[in-house]
Amino acid sequence: MKFGVVVFPGGNCDRDMIEALQNDLQQEVVQLWHKDKDLGMFNTEDCIVLPGGFSYGDYLRCGAIARFSPMMQSVIEFANKGGKVLGVCNGFQILCESGLLPGVLLRNSQQQFVCKNVFIKEAATEAPHSPSIPLRIPVAHGEGRFFANEATLENMEMHRQVIYRYCDEKCNVTAAANPNGAIHNIAGICNKERNVFGMMPHPERAVSAALGNLDGKHVFNHLFGIN
Repeated sequence: MKFGVVVFPGGNCDRDMIEALQNDLQQEVVQLWHKDKDLGMFNTEDCIVLPGGFSYGDYLRCGAIARFSPMMQSVIEFANKGGKVLGVCNGFQILCESGLLPGVLLRNSQQQFVCKNVFIKEAATEAPHSPSIPLRIPVAHGEGRFFANEATLENMEMHRQVIYRYCDEKCNVTAAANPNGAIHNIAGICNKERNVFGMMPHPERAVSAALGNLDGKHVFNHLFGIN
């Protein structure tokens, strides 16, 4: 499996993602510049990654300008053909702005930037009665509060599009475990076709033994089948 990591001006997590995928997860990685358009070296079994950061300085709204970059036009076409796309933090915001994922990311409910480890759990599994395990994954955002109207949420729940929820260390989904006020404790979602994924926590920051946390590997294994 090959990963393409898009580099936007102001995006400061692209190197983190490249390092995690290439060195810790032993995957082939191609760096993609936001002004380029060519995704011809990728097939639908590969994945394009939109990393975290502050693309275009987060002017207007987070991800609002990046959504119109030349590369994003190609990413949208790639996703519509069935190609895999992952957006983390600012990348999640860009996916919502581009219409590839439903909902919006609003200012955190406490009106402050949050940077800490949180727990998340898988919300949509093929075996719904299997026990969940809490994953300790870092978050770092000021506008990570997922929101959608009730009709959209009902549709998402029906199609099992919520893939991660914030929880405590015992997998209890509580308000206290929610770092930003996201509706339904939503930490990550996917599209109906299950090839576009977005999440606010940073799994790439939890795949190295040197950092004392390997829980991010469970995320990459869950979404893409890699360890």
